[in-house]
Amino acid sequence: MTYLKSLITRNYLPVISSLIFFSFTAMAKDSGPVVPTTPLVEFLEQIQQTALSTFGHKGFDPKLYVDMSLKFDLSTTNEAFKNLKRTENGSVSVKDFDGFVNKYLNGADEDLVYVEPVDFVAEPEGFLVKVKKPEARAWALEVHSLWKNLSRKVAGRVLERPELYTLLPLKEPVMIPGSRFREVYYWDSYWVIRGLLASKMYETAKGIVTNLISLIDEFGYVLNGARAYYTNRSQPPLLSSMVIDLYKRTHDMALVKNSLPALLKEHKFWTSGIHEVKIKDTKGSTHSLSRYYAMWNEPRPESSTIDMETASKLSNSCEKQHLYRELASAAESGWDFSTRWMRNGSDLTTLTTTSIIPVDLNVFILKMELDIAFLANVTGESSTSKQFTEAAHARKMAINSVFWNAAKGQWFDYWLNANTTTSKDVFKWEASNQNTNVFASNYAPLWIQLFNTDGTLVDTVAQSFLSSGLLRPAGIATSLTNSGQQWDFPNGWAPLQHMIVEGLSKSASKEARSLGEDIAMRWIRTNYATFNETGTMHEKYDVDKCGAFGGGGEYVPQTGFGWSNGVVLAFLEEFGWPQDEKLGCL
Repeated sequence: MTYLKSLITRNYLPVISSLIFFSFTAMAKDSGPVVPTTPLVEFLEQIQQTALSTFGHKGFDPKLYVDMSLKFDLSTTNEAFKNLKRTENGSVSVKDFDGFVNKYLNGADEDLVYVEPVDFVAEPEGFLVKVKKPEARAWALEVHSLWKNLSRKVAGRVLERPELYTLLPLKEPVMIPGSRFREVYYWDSYWVIRGLLASKMYETAKGIVTNLISLIDEFGYVLNGARAYYTNRSQPPLLSSMVIDLYKRTHDMALVKNSLPALLKEHKFWTSGIHEVKIKDTKGSTHSLSRYYAMWNEPRPESSTIDMETASKLSNSCEKQHLYRELASAAESGWDFSTRWMRNGSDLTTLTTTSIIPVDLNVFILKMELDIAFLANVTGESSTSKQFTEAAHARKMAINSVFWNAAKGQWFDYWLNANTTTSKDVFKWEASNQNTNVFASNYAPLWIQLFNTDGTLVDTVAQSFLSSGLLRPAGIATSLTNSGQQWDFPNGWAPLQHMIVEGLSKSASKEARSLGEDIAMRWIRTNYATFNETGTMHEKYDVDKCGAFGGGGEYVPQTGFGWSNGVVLAFLEEFGWPQDEKLGCL
């Protein structure tokens, strides 16, 4: 990745650590940090925009064009592009545009090539021993076999001429999510790895971790995905969870020792500078928590035409820059998009992601702190272990102080308000700033042992969950608002099912464990029924009815699908499937 490194200004980290910026009004000048993109990405955005004006909106996927690569150097390709005949509105004839693409560009899927996973076995020894029903086992083996379909490695020509590609030249084979997502993604990888562990594919899982560590070594954090246009944002930080789950299966000390320096660097990225927010609670204690904050204030290259259309409703460049940062920050959250981040649930221009302290992000960072403490102890680094144990307990206190709502039995996101600052960069906690709308993320702390081992707390939260309206016939809804955004009702997503189910099933409460298993079985049933109907696994599901895949958002529903496969296999490994239990919708 040395070529990309040479193109991106590398002095932004000191800027990040010295700058705290809160964007409470869209009229405020955007002065936050920006990680510049590459000339190739900027050129491919022009191709994307021309393609839209040439072909129109129907069936148009902007990501396709920034995933293409060059057959010749950028200068030659750009000159040929500038020489195309254009109409007054800037469009090019379909014939001329197709001719240019065929002559100068490679297809979006030509930079990765299929590779057989080194550790794939058609039926691994000890695979899903709790699955007793032959029909369920046969389906599980089909899902297991999908790892072969999703396995890729970077093509040799990318390694030889990286300047012609937006794909980053990762050294180890990867598991892609599927469909339009042709590259590795950060938080998807955790649930992919959970499935790979159930499939006994430890070497493949280790390769994924090794690739993600290399991104931290190169950029200081794990990118949203392995493309040059993702260098300005990360995604929910789950690398430590991947490392610790893999270590518990393999006891690979070399992996732990190789991972720790990267995890320490990632922790600093998420807990300092623009990501850190300080809140003073009602007792006068000040807590440090974290938020999403993309280092970008222009249209996202993979969705440039969509973002510009969204921003066209705004009147000036300051408002547009503000919106672009909010769009990118929502993408960093993984929840792109949701009413969770919007002041007005029907208007995407009211996104205010950077002014929200999210429950789940801080749960992920708490998990990271606990994981680092454990891994440092394993390697004999007692002072580091002690430091992160203390950090974890401080963050647990912060989560309870800022997010917990005893009356509701949930943890709520906290919205920052410029009028509640007590001093420079410290905000005074106000109960009215909790967002009391119901989202599945309100229950994310259940995933963490520090919370799920408290039996009284778990019972309270489980009752809150049961009365929340989130539990539907086919699983957990993301929210209660049917906004048309994909991270809202009626969609259910594999990661949210898994975190809540795993938290419930690890608790000391028999009722909570039973609830966790019930949710897992609902999810398995709808995945199975939809697979039987469509022949594929899906990115998301409509949990309001069994056997239906999800929709909404800025792209058509995707199949494949990495994290859905992983969670189904993880659930079947944990809970099995009885011989006499009907599979599919009841």
